[in-house]
Amino acid sequence: MFFLTAACAGLPVFFLYFYISRRGERFPVGRIFLWAAVFRFCGLLGGPFFEDDFYRYLWDGYRFATVGTPYGIAPEAFFADPAVPKLFQGILDQINNPGLATIYAPVTQFVFLLGYYLSPGSVTALQAILIIFDLVTIALLFRLTSAGNVMLYAWCPLVVKEIAFTAHPDGVGVCFLLAAIVLSRKSRWKTASICLGMAAATKVFALLLVPLVLLRAAPRYWMLSAAVFLGLYAPFVLSGGTDMQSFAVFAREWEFNSALFGLLSAVLGTFESKLVLGLGFAALWISYGIRYRKSGERIPRGDLIYGALLAVSTVINPWYLLWLLPFAAVFPTAWAWTASLAVLASYITGLNLNDYTMGPYQQPIWVRPLEFTPIVLAAGYDVFRYRRQKMGH
Repeated sequence: MFFLTAACAGLPVFFLYFYISRRGERFPVGRIFLWAAVFRFCGLLGGPFFEDDFYRYLWDGYRFATVGTPYGIAPEAFFADPAVPKLFQGILDQINNPGLATIYAPVTQFVFLLGYYLSPGSVTALQAILIIFDLVTIALLFRLTSAGNVMLYAWCPLVVKEIAFTAHPDGVGVCFLLAAIVLSRKSRWKTASICLGMAAATKVFALLLVPLVLLRAAPRYWMLSAAVFLGLYAPFVLSGGTDMQSFAVFAREWEFNSALFGLLSAVLGTFESKLVLGLGFAALWISYGIRYRKSGERIPRGDLIYGALLAVSTVINPWYLLWLLPFAAVFPTAWAWTASLAVLASYITGLNLNDYTMGPYQQPIWVRPLEFTPIVLAAGYDVFRYRRQKMGH
């Protein structure tokens, strides 16, 4: 039911985009931004659904505020601790994977800390902060592409759901990344480098674009970006822990909703599949980097890079698409916006179906074909359209 509702919310946006584009009319910037804000405000009223990650965010904010670091100790160590306030005892009981220390990076932790200071234990405070970051992202997109293209992102059901309703913090890193791109186009390299360091210290995904954005920058700006990144991690390293320990466990052991990995691992072993796909992705990234350097372009194709990353990943959570969709607004493609709706099918799991014969994150066998087939067909259409345009020229 949720999947159909989201699709019904997304399809009218696409139809409106094509209708106004074909008529050659101007998209009203003010209305686009106003309705984007209204849709996100609904998230404050609706609250999280199909998600429980926010309990970890609230707990991390509490730990950061009270002991100076959210890292190093898994939540399960506090299950029998009478010193934990009653409010946070309830939050603690709801945290998934309580045997692992937090996996969230330093900048994200400062967001959680701010949420705690605004209202301890309140997901609404976090939602409000993340909505502000996302609205800034929309404002930045107006600097990079047309108003019509921005509408695709601003009114996208997946973006609204993952940021405004379920408070996933990926939008913070995306905001810093887009800010860096906007600044780099004006050759404001110092501030751009700082933003890139902040983005990378929000989530490692940003590291894939940092070298591309800095390609035309002087070496000192590469060093500045690295210094910001390391400076944000340093206090936590010195205090005994970061997100990297749990990230290593995640990378080594977890699989959910994978695409190419799911297919290849059925033939090869897990390690061999990761090796083949990892080397393939590295080759694609290097090839694109060489082409990008020669092209003189100033906006990297984050949609293609993050799309390729997700295609080879062992885990494809819906909110990971928050990294590619802003770039899909700058470079609209059928596959990316089809994916923004199709990926919502990944929420069809044993947990959300209340099916106790399945594991909590196990999917029925038909979910991945339902999810990935439309994306593959849309990608085929994009290739066909691209070749036809080349032949026309």
